[in-house]
Amino acid sequence: MATPSTPQSQDRTNALTPSAVELNMNRRAVGANQQLILGINVLGLGQRPAAWQSESLGPTAFIERDYWVGVAREIERGKLDALFLADAPQLSNPSERPAGALEPSVLLSAIAAETESLGLVGTLSTTYNDPEELAARILTLDHVSNGRAGWNIVTTASPAASANFGFESPPARDQRYSRAHDFVSFVEELWYGAGNGRQVRCHGRDWTGRLLMPPSVQGRPGLVQAGGSPEGRRLAGERADAVFSAEMTLASALENYRVVKDHARMIGRDPHAVKVLPGFALVIGSTEREAIDRYEAWEERAPKNYTSDRLAGILGIDISEFDLDRPLPPWVTEIPNDPQNFASSLSFRATTVRLAREHNLTVRELLRVFGGYGHPIIVGTPKRIADTLTDWFLKGAADGFNLMPDILPEGLTVLIDEVLPILRARGIFRSSYEASTFRGRLTPSRRLPLRT
Repeated sequence: MATPSTPQSQDRTNALTPSAVELNMNRRAVGANQQLILGINVLGLGQRPAAWQSESLGPTAFIERDYWVGVAREIERGKLDALFLADAPQLSNPSERPAGALEPSVLLSAIAAETESLGLVGTLSTTYNDPEELAARILTLDHVSNGRAGWNIVTTASPAASANFGFESPPARDQRYSRAHDFVSFVEELWYGAGNGRQVRCHGRDWTGRLLMPPSVQGRPGLVQAGGSPEGRRLAGERADAVFSAEMTLASALENYRVVKDHARMIGRDPHAVKVLPGFALVIGSTEREAIDRYEAWEERAPKNYTSDRLAGILGIDISEFDLDRPLPPWVTEIPNDPQNFASSLSFRATTVRLAREHNLTVRELLRVFGGYGHPIIVGTPKRIADTLTDWFLKGAADGFNLMPDILPEGLTVLIDEVLPILRARGIFRSSYEASTFRGRLTPSRRLPLRT
């Protein structure tokens, strides 16, 4: 993982940076079917929390249709697979970070009308939605986009979201995932029953319904699962077409890849049928120094204590009294006392703790490396970005990636114009769309032989 560094920490952080070796790859060495799947996770105005201060954007751009359509068209210009919208069923303070203000299915419908080929993936919770209504909503998006819709499946542990729906606390983790398994199965049956008026019943739950609309042109909308807890990995292996994972190191990504594929294999699925897509935050500069300076400049504009508050939230503890120049206390690296009711992401916590422990990072160093706020961050030149993505892909840690440019749309434009040509020259990313539907781009034929 490439990380930003100062002169004082240059040697320390270089230990976490993969060597930028010349890969000397071409289409004769890499077959045409060995193609990356690449999506863009559009986090409001960019992955940096102060992105709204960009001189090219107005502060209310995050709720303006023209901004979203412009970003989507730029993603489509790069022939990337999908625009991915993270979301939670609660409102947040836009003065801290303007993201997640617009409801995904409505926003993606507006984007669908202004694009032709781009996959459209929205996050919708199984915890606080009605399955029949959600199935109809996503299938509607699928029809108006001609088979380009995908659903990012999440359970919701946030106390704020729970209160938003009139509950004192969120359900325990095993209850959320039990509901999620039944929920996804029921929604799939509704989709497959569309067009024939078939009544669908979920055994064990009081759910019945049917969809009185034509079936999807892609069989059913795409299923994406976000999360890396044991329950999340099992759900991904059993049900999903793709999993959006959060792994801070190559070693943890390799392990996650194996576990998800094993879950698919154990129930008789083709393990190639579920694609593993780790997230990467990106800060790109024409030189390493320029990239680091860009990272520093935007990090300084972030709300006070934003990074430390995010780290505290992911760890589920107060870190305000920790010595910044010492590693995390040993007890922090242990499993939470009550994982069933842990309100944050267990996968974000596990991969962050593993990073800190394996590299013996001080809290100060961890805060710097943590600049992706739960996902690894690559700060460097277009070649460094391309080398890191290529390395993870060829070593069997990923089938592709969900990328998060620092500032939109400028960071996205640099990615398209300067990083993607390197990947294309190596023969691992397409120059044109090969399938008209979102699921059509996730077919097993677009992958290297599975590593064991």
